[in-house]
Amino acid sequence: MQTHPHIQAAIGTLSQAFSPLKCLIVAPRKGSFSFTLVDEHGVACHTERLYPEQYSRKEPLQAVIARTRQSLTA
Repeated sequence: MQTHPHIQAAIGTLSQAFSPLKCLIVAPRKGSFSFTLVDEHGVACHTERLYPEQYSRKEPLQAVIARTRQSLTA
């Protein structure tokens, strides 16, 4: 699978931000992708589709991470 460098960087950032949860990338297409966070039992905890305006710059991606962390603790 060939992915845009911004997508690759965002995937790395998301994986690192939510460790030890596993970050699965699903349905990358047309510049967007979905990520799903899965716990150690294989249970999906969160899923979301990201678009270029959400992951191509640091600030919007950090906002996604903060919002997702908040939803995981709720």
